[in-house]
Amino acid sequence: MSEPTITRVRETMKEESVVEYLRTNKDFFLKHSDLLAEIELPHHSGKAVSLVEKQVAILRERNIEMRSRLSNLLENARENDRLFDRTKRLVLALLECRTLDEFVATLYHSFSKEFEIHYTRLILFGSNGHSAGEARIESVQRAREYIGHRLKNGKAVSGGIDIKEIQFLFDSDSPNIGSAAMVVITRGDILGVLAIGNQDPNYYHSSMGTLFLGYIGEVINRLLPRYL
Repeated sequence: MSEPTITRVRETMKEESVVEYLRTNKDFFLKHSDLLAEIELPHHSGKAVSLVEKQVAILRERNIEMRSRLSNLLENARENDRLFDRTKRLVLALLECRTLDEFVATLYHSFSKEFEIHYTRLILFGSNGHSAGEARIESVQRAREYIGHRLKNGKAVSGGIDIKEIQFLFDSDSPNIGSAAMVVITRGDILGVLAIGNQDPNYYHSSMGTLFLGYIGEVINRLLPRYL
């Protein structure tokens, strides 16, 4: 081993020893506070700063980061509160409905005005000719041709709904749909599907939660049979 190499190894060992000593004696600078004023660290601007200044800068950065995280948490909490209030109002309004037309109108109005959903479709399976207000009546056989695997799965899905499915779900509005989500309405038998769409292609996506849509689907599952 060459002399320069030996020197570098010794220096590394000394540094490791100092690091280990400071790590196990965290009160060292409390006992030798005068050293803090003498220690200097090179700054990226080229200006030397004391260790105290560096620590203050690090703490300031961490404080800004923590305040940002706290702000995000508070905003999420406020948004969850708003979502809960809107959902509660919708469920209570649906419970007060007396006819299928009124039920559908209430659902559509809430989704549009309260939740600001661009496009809503409630498709019910049954014989054509039944009055269902804004809801669409389709045969389950035709639905299986377009969204058969969705009906078998039965779960709420967000994103990943292809063009053929969107054309069936949103009919005349399908050219305006960038992304969509849907949930199957089932109570023993499959009663229909509830679909919501947005003009933004990235709005509904596979990593987006479906808790709200699934919950509304469960509410409809329990209330819709009284009208059918």
